[in-house]
Amino acid sequence: MAESDIKKGLAGVVADTTEISKVNPDTNSLLYRGYPVQELAATQPFEAVAYLLWHGELPTEAELVALRERERELRALPDNVKQVMDALPETAHPMDVVRTAVSIVGANDPKADDPEADLEKAFRLYAVLPAIVAYEQRRRNGQALVPPRADLDYAANFLWMAFGEEAHPTVVDAFNQSMVLYAEHSFNASTFTARVVTSTLADLYSAVTAAIGALKGHLHGGANEAVMDVFREVGTADRADAWMQDALDSKRTIMGFGHRVYKNGDSRVPTMRAALVRLVQHYEAQEVLDIYDALERSMAERKPIKPNLDFPSGPAYALIGFDVPIFTPLFVAARVVGWTAHIVEQRANNALIRPLSEYVGPDERHVEGVSQADLPEDTSTIEEEA
Repeated sequence: MAESDIKKGLAGVVADTTEISKVNPDTNSLLYRGYPVQELAATQPFEAVAYLLWHGELPTEAELVALRERERELRALPDNVKQVMDALPETAHPMDVVRTAVSIVGANDPKADDPEADLEKAFRLYAVLPAIVAYEQRRRNGQALVPPRADLDYAANFLWMAFGEEAHPTVVDAFNQSMVLYAEHSFNASTFTARVVTSTLADLYSAVTAAIGALKGHLHGGANEAVMDVFREVGTADRADAWMQDALDSKRTIMGFGHRVYKNGDSRVPTMRAALVRLVQHYEAQEVLDIYDALERSMAERKPIKPNLDFPSGPAYALIGFDVPIFTPLFVAARVVGWTAHIVEQRANNALIRPLSEYVGPDERHVEGVSQADLPEDTSTIEEEA
């Protein structure tokens, strides 16, 4: 096989079909079941987008009401999940805590191994992950659990459980939009991981746990954490130009810029940047936007590389009050609806995902002193069909 035939990172390889999402090259828009994500973020609550990804259509008003009622019934943190989280070091990375908590949720579920109950399991994770992530935000800061409130919708309740106070509508709206924008993105690394695990006929919780592991990496979900390292290093907008030049001269990977799929800019960025602007105004934190704009401008003057979603979402989450290590767990809480939609789709038309590799190691060789005559022979036979 020629080296040119090997697609490192499976770049350009079409592994399967999907009805869930795509990037439309004509409009450079990310589509969820055909809807541009920027339209969904501007008009829909996260609950409706979850329903869309699972069922293929936006919910009717009655369906949305029913979904919200059911989510409220399942949003409390189970006692044994809290106990396991409390047993983990407060210094553990929150992604490790979330991954472990999801395993406990799976172990609690008597239908864990029933593929017919996958949508039920998907809904359970969607409903309880805010409690897991919010409690981890508090636990690592020595704060007590805040129980959910049944009178608040998904995004508002998530923020209530994380901070113990009702968030301003501006903050709730920005947070809701971020969750919609992060909910799904075709065959990205973590989603493909979930589909690979599902293809072995493993259960949904195993697939989601594996996806969480893939999302932890700085080249995937962890990028939104790394963006804040950039903001901290830069410090002030007037230092952005020199910082960018030095970073490029050093051939550093600058987190928050560029995307493997988008060639003309990430279509999710304008919506998230607009949300960041509103947060900056709400919190009177103009210096954050000044650094953002200076970095974007400095990159554009040197390379045709545009920001991706992680670039505005990182400072947005920081302004809301989340600790930086919690950023990727927030991604988990959003992306779980996309992962589980793909798990259901994979199982419905399954084929074991098992690519080949091109071996480039030593030619066949033998252990010194071993005689082939002393090794057992293959005596298996293949019976001819009668």
